[in-house]
Amino acid sequence: MTAVSQSPLARAPRGSAPGDARGPRRSPLLWIAEHAALVAIGVLTLAPIVFVVLTSVMSSNQALTASIIPRPFDLGNYVRVFTEVPLLQWFGNSALYAVLATAFMLLSSVPAAYALAQIRFKGANLVFTVIIVAMLLPPQVTAVPVYVMWSHLHLTGTLWPLILPNLLGDAFSIFLLRQFFMTIPKEYGDAARMDGCSEWGVLMRVVVPMARPGIASAAIFMFFNSWNDYYGPLLYASENQAAWPVAYGLATFRGQHGTDWSMTMAMTVVVMVPVVIIFFFAQKAFVEGIALTGVKG
Repeated sequence: MTAVSQSPLARAPRGSAPGDARGPRRSPLLWIAEHAALVAIGVLTLAPIVFVVLTSVMSSNQALTASIIPRPFDLGNYVRVFTEVPLLQWFGNSALYAVLATAFMLLSSVPAAYALAQIRFKGANLVFTVIIVAMLLPPQVTAVPVYVMWSHLHLTGTLWPLILPNLLGDAFSIFLLRQFFMTIPKEYGDAARMDGCSEWGVLMRVVVPMARPGIASAAIFMFFNSWNDYYGPLLYASENQAAWPVAYGLATFRGQHGTDWSMTMAMTVVVMVPVVIIFFFAQKAFVEGIALTGVKG
């Protein structure tokens, strides 16, 4: 008996055109209906940014009107931002604060998270609970005694009271890294120990290379939090203008130039640019680190 072979037209799914291996075509209206919520969220997210950028290139008189399109485009606001305020000094202070805080956090939080995730010791759950409590504790609760301590050390008026505590670890970063380290099988560390590696060698040669996305996510969180920090500089560095970071400087500038909206928006755009550029280049590692964190509790 000879097998009867079906033609390609007979095997094609009903409703699909001949020669179309992708299946039936979908209606554009159906695609719009399915993605309407995402499109609406995207428009709502981009609208304020577009408004800020357009206002930054308006004249001071036009910024107070109902006009949306600048007529004409005035780029002089960006020149005034760099000439009328010490913006470069503020950027330098923010860079110093964010880079050192992130580096100190990694030096202290990575070993602590590794110990909680990969090393079996008595009291690990209690220590992790204390870290969770510290993460949930508002900074305003300990603001007064901590400020008095830094005042006795003669470090108020600088950013060091915000940088140095990261040498003792950051609660949120330890939590985030610990959750990522839990996804790494302990068999890798056991095999390295059998080959003669110490715990420090296991951390640096095995765990850290495998946990780069999680470490990058924690570093980005710390960098952005430090860059955008307003409360800390207000508390410790407000009396010393030479130590102002860009976030506190922007808030002070907005208070002094509240009626000059075009210049205020121009400075806002300048402050946003470094953060956007950093996230653009680091978004892959950031998203991967967040996606993999918490796979294993």
